[in-house]
Amino acid sequence: MTQIPRAALILGLAGLIPFLWGAATVLRPDLAAFGQKYMGPRFIGPYVQLFYGSVILSFMSGVLWGFATKASGAQAATGYALSVIPALWAFFMTGGGPTSAALNLIIGFVGLLMLDFSFSRWGLTPPWWMQLRLLLTAIVVACLTITVI
Repeated sequence: MTQIPRAALILGLAGLIPFLWGAATVLRPDLAAFGQKYMGPRFIGPYVQLFYGSVILSFMSGVLWGFATKASGAQAATGYALSVIPALWAFFMTGGGPTSAALNLIIGFVGLLMLDFSFSRWGLTPPWWMQLRLLLTAIVVACLTITVI
């Protein structure tokens, strides 16, 4: 296994803050009250997780698109087509209330992990990519699960 570059690891972990904060404010009413008072209701509980989760799935579509540029021919076309799925999933599947939206985001992040694995198997990602994606996805799914239950 190749070590994850320090900057990628730190920034990836920093990107978990809205998920962790959202989960914490679901579990701790005192944190939710603090967040609502100083940041507003959009930045607590499931709201911050759902909005940010949609943003991240869309961002990851762009990452996959970038990986697809390393391919050619039919593999590139397949990579481009697959790369838009996370953004479309976030757009179409995050309505209908916080519980169903969080569940659909969980499905979206697990699906994204499968796409990451495919792009990795095709040799389009850095060698450390799956280590990072497994770690980040596990934490994101755990945080969203708190919102679902």
